[in-house]
Amino acid sequence: MRTAQSLATLAVLLGQLHLLQGSLLKSPVNDVSKSDRVKIERPLGFPCSPGTPSLSSPASVHSLRPVDIAVVAGIRDWEPQVTFPGNVPTENSLPQQAQQLTDLLRNSTEIDFERDWKFITVFVDLEELCNFCDSEEKPSLEKAVKRVEGALEILHRQVPRALVSVVLPSTLSVSERRMSVGDSRGCGVCASELLGEAGRLNEAVLTWALQEALQQQLVDSGSYSNREDFTVVLHPTPDVSPQIGSVSDSTTLDRMSRASRTTLELWGSMLQPMRGQPDTEDSDDIIRIPCPTEDRPFLRTHRNTKRDSQGFTLQEISTAPSTATKETGSQLSCSDRQPSTSIPTSVHSLRPADVKVIGAVGDSLTAGNGIGSSPNNVLDVITQYRGLCFSVGGDESLNTVTTLPNILREFNTSLEGFSLRTGKVDSSNAFLNQAVPGATSVDIAGQIRKLIDIMKTDERIDFQNDWKVVTLFIGGNDLCHSCEDEVLYSASNFQSRIQSALDILHKEVPRVFVNLVETFHIIPLRKLHQDTSLKCPTFLANMICGCVTKPHDNSMELKTLSDLNRAYQLVTRELVDSGRYDTQDNFTVVLQPFFREMQIPLLPDGRADRSYFAPDCFHLSQKSQSQIARTLWNNMLQPVGNKSTSQNLAVPVNLSCPTQEEPFLRTYKNSKYSYPGPLPTQAPIKNFGSDLSCTDRAPSENIPTSVHKLRPADVKVVAALGDSITAGFGARATSLINLATEWRGLSWSIGGNNNLDTVTTLPNILKHFNPSLIGFSTGVGKINSGFNMAVSGAKAVDIPEQANRLVQALRDSQNVDFQNDWKLVTLFIGGNDLCSYCNDREMYSVENYIRYIQDSLDILYREVPRVFVNLVEILQIEGLRHVKSDTLGCTLLQTNLCSCALIPGETSRELSEFKRINREYQEETERLVNSGRYDGREDFTVVLQPFFRNSIIPLATDGKPDLDFFSVDCFHFKERGHAEMSIELWHNMLEPVGQKHTFNNFIHNRSKLKCPSQERPYFFTRMNSFPDANPTAVSPLPPSAGTACSVDTVPQWVAIVMAGAGLLAGAVLAGIFVSWRVRTSLKQKEKALEMKQNAF
Repeated sequence: MRTAQSLATLAVLLGQLHLLQGSLLKSPVNDVSKSDRVKIERPLGFPCSPGTPSLSSPASVHSLRPVDIAVVAGIRDWEPQVTFPGNVPTENSLPQQAQQLTDLLRNSTEIDFERDWKFITVFVDLEELCNFCDSEEKPSLEKAVKRVEGALEILHRQVPRALVSVVLPSTLSVSERRMSVGDSRGCGVCASELLGEAGRLNEAVLTWALQEALQQQLVDSGSYSNREDFTVVLHPTPDVSPQIGSVSDSTTLDRMSRASRTTLELWGSMLQPMRGQPDTEDSDDIIRIPCPTEDRPFLRTHRNTKRDSQGFTLQEISTAPSTATKETGSQLSCSDRQPSTSIPTSVHSLRPADVKVIGAVGDSLTAGNGIGSSPNNVLDVITQYRGLCFSVGGDESLNTVTTLPNILREFNTSLEGFSLRTGKVDSSNAFLNQAVPGATSVDIAGQIRKLIDIMKTDERIDFQNDWKVVTLFIGGNDLCHSCEDEVLYSASNFQSRIQSALDILHKEVPRVFVNLVETFHIIPLRKLHQDTSLKCPTFLANMICGCVTKPHDNSMELKTLSDLNRAYQLVTRELVDSGRYDTQDNFTVVLQPFFREMQIPLLPDGRADRSYFAPDCFHLSQKSQSQIARTLWNNMLQPVGNKSTSQNLAVPVNLSCPTQEEPFLRTYKNSKYSYPGPLPTQAPIKNFGSDLSCTDRAPSENIPTSVHKLRPADVKVVAALGDSITAGFGARATSLINLATEWRGLSWSIGGNNNLDTVTTLPNILKHFNPSLIGFSTGVGKINSGFNMAVSGAKAVDIPEQANRLVQALRDSQNVDFQNDWKLVTLFIGGNDLCSYCNDREMYSVENYIRYIQDSLDILYREVPRVFVNLVEILQIEGLRHVKSDTLGCTLLQTNLCSCALIPGETSRELSEFKRINREYQEETERLVNSGRYDGREDFTVVLQPFFRNSIIPLATDGKPDLDFFSVDCFHFKERGHAEMSIELWHNMLEPVGQKHTFNNFIHNRSKLKCPSQERPYFFTRMNSFPDANPTAVSPLPPSAGTACSVDTVPQWVAIVMAGAGLLAGAVLAGIFVSWRVRTSLKQKEKALEMKQNAF
């Protein structure tokens, strides 16, 4: 699907340059004759000047300007969901498509086959590489390369005057394609893993490896550059991540935005050197389009562009400077290696020889990615060399492999738990190494639970009596993604997740010494990617850890990252120093701070020494892992309060030994260390009110006529449609007796009890801007419901009737100026539909769900003036399976309330189907909103608020779901949950479309309410989210009409391509190509065409 989008957008960009020259960009479209050709008269909004055109059609492809391109075409290496003009169907192989395209070009009456310059894009598939996740075998690049090679041979042999661009899609597009057909795996993510961070490393490495193979065998070989009128250029895989706040989810608008960014990345690489080019300049609001320059007017080829110094091949990597050594083993000179005379009962008397079991949790550094990879094998970074991991690997012996287990085995040869050789987390080789590549602090509690389950069930471990050492090392990936979401990766959240994981260990596992390795100082890693002479694959590092490698020196982004890095270290120390984990004699957590300051090893000439790193210049080689193991061991023997806090990988480290005076692993107690004291305890929460610090609370000077200029203080009326959640069912219930009471005054979206100081709801927030607000509910029951039309138990089928009742109530109210008052309506529905889905799949189908929502919105659209509609996306109900309690309400009612989600087994087809339908409810809701159906009126809009898209169940300090957020049935929300929902909704309303956060962050903080900005003080809509877009660029389809509106703004050839693709290339381009006049050469009547930003 994105191929269609990207090629269409690229055609628009090239067409704009033709437009400025008065020429016409052609497209090899079968069904468009010369009589239908369109002349483009006038462009607006495109930033590039055409430059000086070639005096005559250039004879060399290396002197080709964008304006010289007459034909844009493409083939693609996978089965699309749609076809579109200019692309051939993909039932056949890539070479067969190349032949079909050649025949199409040759036979087209629109094209001068011999003289027209052609830009042909070959999109390469990654599907078979993604199948790597189904086995432990390395993926073969040969098949993919051969397919491309076959296609290029045909084009090279038969097509004159062609510049061929070979482009790899991001593996995210392959993941999306799998998801669209019900395959829950992403590229590089095995069946046991969810699409998300666990596969990000694999995806990046696979993409990069295929790109390098294509570069070497198809481009650098020169096989297709021996003609003056033909060449092949490999364009780097566009580095386009989901929008901020999207987490691992890929929304329709985000996909559209990334399709546009993909095209602009491709466009930029066409004008810039193939390697080391600057990123496309953009901002939160609009993407900047790069332009040809006078000194660089041509489309770049390898002949007219000097090879960038960052360019390198897989073979070249092996020649990079290295001081590689085989000295990864160590010698231990300790004479006293005896255990305690009897098994100690106190962790503070634990000798190395007393340790019987060793385990670890963490990310790819603990999983062992790339540790044993040869210097020239980037693809091998995917391999998890668990047996070489510093904290838990047990390959060979200490003489050849330095790891913590191999050191401990010098004291106790019967040590258990260490990992061996290679393998993924679920392989037998992993044993108690439960680290997962790509893991963040979010995942650590889950890893701890798996670790405990294994320790409890494995017959080699005496769970109650064996002393255990567990090493926890995490934080790198949090920092790598921190710029994507400052809340999700905040220091406070990082601390709370580490605390949750340690709390589980503390509560459930006896006799444990926990090494908590402080998050390493990540900034120095940038040095490897700033020196191009090192030939590091910076492109790959940008994909893996762009928040670290991309910021410029002395930038605010880099300072923010550095501050967060230090904050992670600080909150970790504070957590341990609280003494929280020293309440029992058989358990302790010791902070090992050797990574607090990290220095990159240098060569004699001052450059970084790559031999200490894996081939990706990001992960650590065995040389480094050996050094870290030595330093960790020494840290364990150093007294608390006097441990080394720096790591210079190049400085030789000798293994220390326990002394006769201090033969134990050092803890706070045997170090005679005094904790600073516990962290300040939070005062009991008296209520769930909030503080609002907004200084500008004034309404617009004049009552706005446009919903896109609506300020909070302009809202006069609030209303809501929905089910029991909106009705406040059980919000303050204390037992089953009053569970059914509807506390409507506490409802998140429509409640108005008291004020914001004591009750946080959307109306109470708005009352700070407009004290005269009306429509909110108060008290209990339906007596003072206001315009809260929600009915407990309601389903989507009931919402049209609620909408009609609301319309009538608004008309009848003497307090509402129906025509002039601005109204805010919140619609939230779908939980009961999903919970009933398995009982009647037709009744509660996705199609019916969306039809009822559409009918409801249509009613509001037709009947009510001046309305801003919040359409809140349905939450992921499956998460409620984890909300459990032994109370009667939870055990008896919860399952009955939502049997379709709660009864099926974890691996059942029924649960898989339920989650798929849940996701489709979300996707189709988004599709409806993005269709433009409700954008035909200036005083009406529907905005999707997606904070529940990736639903996160709030956890208590013990790592279990926090029941304070849930009512006595473990299903509905308590007042605290309502308060957090209202805050999430408010924040979504203040975030631009396409950049809204898509997860809930239920952490109580009275001061976390945000304020509208001075620059953009309005509630965000699709229009004002893209301030440079021309509102007339989108002409919506009114709900009352069955056909498109007439819009005289789009060139016909663009409309054909766009209609075939089924969507625009993305909202960010709306301001680029608007207000074009079109007319046919036969003076036909101007055709009415619609250009909509709709979903797939």
